[in-house]
Amino acid sequence: MNQTITVNRDLKADLKEQANRFRQRMSDQGTLVVNLVSSPGAGKTSLLQRTATKIGDEYRLAVLVGDLATDRDAERLKPYVPVQQLTTGGACHLEIPLVESGYERLNQSDLDILFIENVGNLVCPASHDLGEHLRVTLLSVTEGDDKPGKYPKMFRTSQAMVITKSDLLPYVPFDVSSAVEDARRIQPELDFLTTSSQTLAGVDEWCEFLVRQLRKIQK
Repeated sequence: MNQTITVNRDLKADLKEQANRFRQRMSDQGTLVVNLVSSPGAGKTSLLQRTATKIGDEYRLAVLVGDLATDRDAERLKPYVPVQQLTTGGACHLEIPLVESGYERLNQSDLDILFIENVGNLVCPASHDLGEHLRVTLLSVTEGDDKPGKYPKMFRTSQAMVITKSDLLPYVPFDVSSAVEDARRIQPELDFLTTSSQTLAGVDEWCEFLVRQLRKIQK
């Protein structure tokens, strides 16, 4: 026999409070926290490599890399920026205690931008505040232009959408304007960028966008 228990309490209240404290701490020290979310293989690691190459000499960057089981993405990023691996042990998302412990292990209190490369998943990470200032959803052109409407919470809780792998646009049935229109129906305030980590198209604009967001934190 099933029994319903009334709790009358937000079960995520403690995590939300911890995320808000972490965000405030990062704001106070002038560090912009950017949470990158996407499906697996959308190009988060490649975009971070290009970002570090472009602005890593001018700005202090670091990455917390979330993964189910391996440190392969972290190993790819190590030549470019300080990195800490966050292994979830099979869980489909990161939570703020794991992020905060990874940040402490970085031992980098003077960062300009702290990136969180979230676990590849367009569902679970949408429900978890990691103390970020900016949530950016990557959508690769190989996934299809109908993803915003199919995964609305992820796009509704994001501040920007980056369409990746634009060099493949001539070879796949992906309509950029349709994807943007679909996303705007869900979140009209989204910023949009289109990039290719292979040709570097749009990478300058992406980095300029990040710097504008950083200046809002450091003003």
